[in-house]
Amino acid sequence: MLHFRFSTVLKELSQATLKRPLPVCTTQKKTWLPTRHHHHHHYHHHCFFTGTTSAVSPQLKLLHARSYCIKTEGAVELDEQLKKDGDNAETPSDKRRNAGILPSLEDLLFYTVAEGQEKIPAHKFLTALKATGLRSGDPRLKECMETLKETLKNTADGVTLDRHLFKKCVQSNIVLLTQAFRKKFVIPDFQSFSSHIDELYENAKNLSGGQVADYIPQLAKFNPDLWAVSLCTVDGQRHTVGDTKVPFCLQSCVKPLKYAVAIHDHSTEYVHSFIGKEPSGLRFNKLFLNEEDKPHNPMVNAGAIVCTSLIKQGAGNAEKFDYVMNFLKKMAGQEYVGFSNATFQSERESGDRNFAIGYYLKEKKCFPEGTDMTSVLDFYFQLCSIEVTCESASVMAATLANGGICPITGERVLNPEAVRNTLSLMHSCGMYDFSGQFAFHVGLPAKSGVAGGILLVVPNVMGIMCWSPPLDKLGNSVRGIQFCLDLVELFNFHNYDNLRHFSKKYDPRREGGDQRNSFGPMDYESLQQELALKAPLWKKVSPTESHQDCSTTVVYRMDSVAK
Repeated sequence: MLHFRFSTVLKELSQATLKRPLPVCTTQKKTWLPTRHHHHHHYHHHCFFTGTTSAVSPQLKLLHARSYCIKTEGAVELDEQLKKDGDNAETPSDKRRNAGILPSLEDLLFYTVAEGQEKIPAHKFLTALKATGLRSGDPRLKECMETLKETLKNTADGVTLDRHLFKKCVQSNIVLLTQAFRKKFVIPDFQSFSSHIDELYENAKNLSGGQVADYIPQLAKFNPDLWAVSLCTVDGQRHTVGDTKVPFCLQSCVKPLKYAVAIHDHSTEYVHSFIGKEPSGLRFNKLFLNEEDKPHNPMVNAGAIVCTSLIKQGAGNAEKFDYVMNFLKKMAGQEYVGFSNATFQSERESGDRNFAIGYYLKEKKCFPEGTDMTSVLDFYFQLCSIEVTCESASVMAATLANGGICPITGERVLNPEAVRNTLSLMHSCGMYDFSGQFAFHVGLPAKSGVAGGILLVVPNVMGIMCWSPPLDKLGNSVRGIQFCLDLVELFNFHNYDNLRHFSKKYDPRREGGDQRNSFGPMDYESLQQELALKAPLWKKVSPTESHQDCSTTVVYRMDSVAK
């Protein structure tokens, strides 16, 4: 799964910081150093390769080199081992790999960015990074960016990095950076994709219909021209266009999120002993229960009020509020999640319909035993008044798209069951009385709110937040709906677009729109071997070959023992 690459791998790499050129001997299975197990013997050869780059040509095709091997316990002489390996049948790729060393990922990245130059201006690296969709402020790149900042302070011009300094900066995050620069992310050509998103944004911007919600002054004050779209992929690629830093209240967009928290804490069985799973076919704020005297689903007000009563039962409202806020902040990768007290006070003062629903639910014994209904309504209004920006909410949506793991932190926030249930109900009940139409035309899980937000999830691909205050007659953002329709018109994101022999739409998950990318767990060694076999930059140097003209020393991890 995608999350493996960004949690497990990066965690391991950060814990195994390599201090080169010191030899490392380890018996752990996973290590910075490629380790090869021979079929008949269990040797661990950790060979370090020292090379000289005193007069590197711009093409950097040759590397003068000399290598040292450190034998661990029970090892035999390297050349004997290589002779034995020569007798074994090898595939062509094995022969190429074992002919000598593999360049390190840090070197490959340097040559990718440097394009033949011997030094890289830091801004060139950061510009190239941005083009992949990664932000320099990405929490996963914290160590890299801090090292870069410190390193530049100590350079002569404060701007350029040679290969040695560059490698020092990137080594803590090299797997993530290599995946970014080698187009291993879910959207390989992110710049092209982003420009398509900008076009869809501009197209919807021209719409002028709809009414800004005015039942409370805090909603009525929003400018109807505000319009924003932010997206975050499951690999943490970010794109944002429009008024994406303006805070607004989640309102009903919080319903799927608190339902996910309830499932995460309890279980599907427990939560749905209080709430149904069916679309109601009625307005979201109706006083109406199903045949079992339960609210129809957690996306209508009655179901959301009952759902609110299931969270942190027995705790006070302050503790409950902090608990949900903490969940939402983790989903947003610690980006902006706030609270509008004015909205909360207004919601409570104008919430007669919700109080009526509350008393009706109480009469029908819909709450867990011992529930204080008015306290639950207070908590319900508070959760509706939680603020986000388009940017932070897109990360929340991406956490749902990524099966409950936040893409920019690698932290598991929700369990898979909670995410699956939430997306299922968003798909069938998320868009008020437009839910059936939306499922038909757009075919993606989404949830709208009265502040003008639409939280949209493209499972295994990305999360999107569209926000524009003017609403249609059904309570959905006019521009937001248009954007969702246009998105699925252009890209094959509809749930049923990918049936065999069917789709003619553009697939941004394939490079150039056609060749399917291979995703799966990626670690240092598999990336290194794949890239070295794809694009060998050097004449392979035999481990026994020696060149004494060393002036600058670089160290490569290598692997001389064949399978």
